[in-house]
Amino acid sequence: MSAPSPSLSRSLARMARDEWGPLYAAVRDGIVARRWRAAPMTLAAVCLTALCQFVQNQPWGYQYVQNIGSVRAEDPLWLALLRTPLSLFVPALDLPVWGALAQILLVFGIAEICVGWWRTLLIGYAATLAGTLYARVGIAWGPGNPLGLPASNAQVVDTGPSAAVVGLAVYVCWRYRAWFTGVLVIAVMVIEVFVKNNLAGKEHLAAIAAVLVLCGCSAVLQRRGRASSVSGLPPIQS
Repeated sequence: MSAPSPSLSRSLARMARDEWGPLYAAVRDGIVARRWRAAPMTLAAVCLTALCQFVQNQPWGYQYVQNIGSVRAEDPLWLALLRTPLSLFVPALDLPVWGALAQILLVFGIAEICVGWWRTLLIGYAATLAGTLYARVGIAWGPGNPLGLPASNAQVVDTGPSAAVVGLAVYVCWRYRAWFTGVLVIAVMVIEVFVKNNLAGKEHLAAIAAVLVLCGCSAVLQRRGRASSVSGLPPIQS
């Protein structure tokens, strides 16, 4: 098998720089400047997720974690909203916890370095909340609707940290113009729904939809801010 031509290699390298260059530079500079202090919230999130996983796997701790951090559509809305913040850090029991920890470390870490800890939490919470609220709407629509869900899904626990991870990945890609990567993340989530049409997959799509709305609102505010600057008015902060 022949090696790639030099022109092809240069083209691929240029595409990679265009796609990931700004994001890589932001992460690199953040780590160089602050080292482990670059993402303290992410490290706390990883520790909290690991603690929740340990506790819920103990005979004495399973019900406790369920009571404070597991959200189902059959729960009263006020209770679901109360549990939703902690649900970001309660990993699914049927999936390996190392996968959830790796996702949080990578995606939360990149997001925290690039956009700050408070925006990372805000986007992650918005994505998770969108999935939580969608589950109720989808069940109300019923399985006859393409976006609907069967009534049995009311007893299924929400996605945990994965909706926040997907939402943050899309947001960071939009913020740093990594368009191909962002489209790829969305495409994989769409394929997931077609391959395994379950609550988690559709909650991921709801999380993506919510984040795209936030991106659109932010873009509008930024354009209005630039227009205000040109006209001499105080800029609008996004």
